[in-house]
Amino acid sequence: MTAKSKLIPFFQTLGPGIITAALVFGPSKMTLTSKLGASYGYETLWLVVVAIFFMLIFTQMGARIGLSSDQSLLSLIRQKWGKAAGIVIGFGVFLVTTSFQAGNSIGVGIAVAEATDTPTWLWVLVFNLLGMGLLFFRSFYKTLEKLMIALVGLMLFSFLTTLFLSKPSLSGIVNGFVPSIPLGSAGLLIAFVASCFSIVGAFYQAYLVQESRKSGSGQTSAKRSATGIYILGIMSAVVIICAAAVLQPQGILVNSASEMSKALEPLFGSYAAHLFLAGLFGASFSSLVGNATVGGSLLGDALGFGNQLSGKAVRGLIALVMICGASISLIFGKLPLELIIFAQSVTIFLVPFIGLAMYAVANDAEIMGNKINSPFAKIGGAIGLLLLSGLAVWNFNELFLK
Repeated sequence: MTAKSKLIPFFQTLGPGIITAALVFGPSKMTLTSKLGASYGYETLWLVVVAIFFMLIFTQMGARIGLSSDQSLLSLIRQKWGKAAGIVIGFGVFLVTTSFQAGNSIGVGIAVAEATDTPTWLWVLVFNLLGMGLLFFRSFYKTLEKLMIALVGLMLFSFLTTLFLSKPSLSGIVNGFVPSIPLGSAGLLIAFVASCFSIVGAFYQAYLVQESRKSGSGQTSAKRSATGIYILGIMSAVVIICAAAVLQPQGILVNSASEMSKALEPLFGSYAAHLFLAGLFGASFSSLVGNATVGGSLLGDALGFGNQLSGKAVRGLIALVMICGASISLIFGKLPLELIIFAQSVTIFLVPFIGLAMYAVANDAEIMGNKINSPFAKIGGAIGLLLLSGLAVWNFNELFLK
């Protein structure tokens, strides 16, 4: 067997984990990580380890659920708690993904517009149409898998090259993994954990593993789902380090991920700025397609259309998420504050419920068989649920009580 013929099946088994990493690491995540590095230097690197630890526990939980049953995770939840529970989760995820889709559209538009000095709206339109065009491929999952692997590869290359150029402090990086909470950083730290420990992404892992089972790689894909989450952690840490090395010394406070590219240009030339914009494009376009896929397929499952990515109704709902996101970004030119608050409001109540539902299914011996949660997963999952509940309480207080 040639090296090439060995590599292709290996990359295919990484598919579900890579897709989850790609849909979680979007433009808003890039902005948060850049802001952490710009504001607090290397001091918050330890938080990446914490968020990735809990994300790993729930992603692998989702992968094992996908292997244990031919029924979708929402179907299993409906069996345990009734039809209403499935509909609440399906509609809730659809609303959240649609709300944040505008940010993905704007991110992909800005990445190309700033590199080519052309209007942002043009690229918002082009890449949403391209995203919808992918739905016409006969095997949408295989196309999605290949696209995400390519875009994550682009992101890794862009960010690691930027890391090399920025020449960060090695002692600063090492010290950054010692837990500390910089003064005034609580809100940003909580926002980072909430975005990195994405329970919706972990939930969808069950669906992705079931899709990969059709090609016979489901068992291996589930085992390697952790790889994508490690890559998510690496990308998060690298962007924090780059921002700490480039932005903090200049006193640049970040309001958008594209500001990093503007700071790179005078230091390293336009090629470095364009390279970082290529990473922003990868993050935005992968999240644009992945986010829409999650929202559309879970709503399709909740409404009884099934969750198969080959189904016409599911593809139609995925397209609907893209159309809504593109429309909002074209009409407002940015993600409206009201929409951010709405999405956060839905998330506050939805995320702990989704986490609890996953945890209960993964602890059910009848469903899971020998893939039931281990004692370690039970303890780690329980602590993760407490963390999600704590985040929800804090978010509720910030939005409605202050």
